[in-house]
Amino acid sequence: MRVVAVSACLIGKECRYDGSNNLDNTLLSLLKDDKIVEFCPEDFAFGSPRPTMDLVELDGDIVAISNKTKENLSLPIERYAREFFDTHRDIELYIGKDRSPSCGVCSAKIYDKEKNLISIQGTGLMSKEAKKRDIECIDATNYTKEKLI
Repeated sequence: MRVVAVSACLIGKECRYDGSNNLDNTLLSLLKDDKIVEFCPEDFAFGSPRPTMDLVELDGDIVAISNKTKENLSLPIERYAREFFDTHRDIELYIGKDRSPSCGVCSAKIYDKEKNLISIQGTGLMSKEAKKRDIECIDATNYTKEKLI
């Protein structure tokens, strides 16, 4: 049985910024024979609901900035990601929520410091840690498309 890390909102946990979920029954049916380990660094660090955040390029680094307070929120997300993967060393596949500043694998929006969009193919902070550990990573929409073709 494969161990798959999946963004918690995709399995129905109400942990999005607005307190809702992104339940993806198609994804869950494709993973029915796998062991799912859920994760949500933003809910863990900031609770739900919470103000939105964006990835911003500052001095060559990509950081998560609160749209409400303009505070850099990266450290708690990065800490959660390290601890999650240190605890779950058997993860073979990571499926992130598309476009999320934490969980997007190759679809997160990145802005410059003036909030001009500079990329729609960024990697969220949690996904960055998964990639650093050589875990196979994919956005949920891409995983579903690949499996249903």
